[in-house]
Amino acid sequence: MTRYIRFALEPGVPVTAPDAHPSVRRGLLEEDGRIRMPDGATAALNQVKLLPCVSPSKIVCVGRNYADHAKELGNQVPTEPILFFKPPSSLTAHGAAIVHPALSELVSFEGEVGVVIGARCRHVKAANAESVIAGYTVVNDITARDIQKRDGQWTRGKGFDTFCPVGPWWTPKEEVDFASFRVKTRVNGELKQDAPVTDMLFPVAAILEYVTAVMTLEPGDLIATGTPPGVGPLAVNDTVAVEVTGLGTLENTVAAQR
Repeated sequence: MTRYIRFALEPGVPVTAPDAHPSVRRGLLEEDGRIRMPDGATAALNQVKLLPCVSPSKIVCVGRNYADHAKELGNQVPTEPILFFKPPSSLTAHGAAIVHPALSELVSFEGEVGVVIGARCRHVKAANAESVIAGYTVVNDITARDIQKRDGQWTRGKGFDTFCPVGPWWTPKEEVDFASFRVKTRVNGELKQDAPVTDMLFPVAAILEYVTAVMTLEPGDLIATGTPPGVGPLAVNDTVAVEVTGLGTLENTVAAQR
């Protein structure tokens, strides 16, 4: 299976091309754990620092896209997609820390499927949505629930640095069966969320038509498609792992703000 990653070559780590520079790179993760870069250089996965697998101009998120999740938080089931943004500065990588901000007393996990956009697009009809999708990844929409409720809108509660773990990689749409995806989230090994994406109120095609009626999407932009029921709190030192069938597992540990 093809897995695209972004990473930083650690200083002093040898690679198989003499002109390779220790900076941010993109590559293809092979089955044997080696990374193949576009210029032919290779490196081992354990020799690099993983970065968020996408570098989007914007992260567009869908709220309450599973009926049971809307109900568990005491909200009405929406009749059209609820959109919000997370800033690109909220991105963090697989294996990196989620920082529990001192401003919040209730930080929550939300496991989701992420859609990676592959072409600049506007006014996309649902029937043509597949043509602008590059692939899929795993997202954790971390939320300061108390701030979200207090503010009445979601920018601060969902916008802290490290509040959008993504990865570890993204996989081309041609190599996965979206309809078979299940979102499973575990905290310290305990299963908290487990639902098929077929439970979404608004499928990906409908989301893309709705979003692009308003804004232009650019290659690399990320759409977070909403979380199923079972969301709950995270404490410092907790480990949260979001698994999507066929896409891999995104794992992060919660750290206190310094």
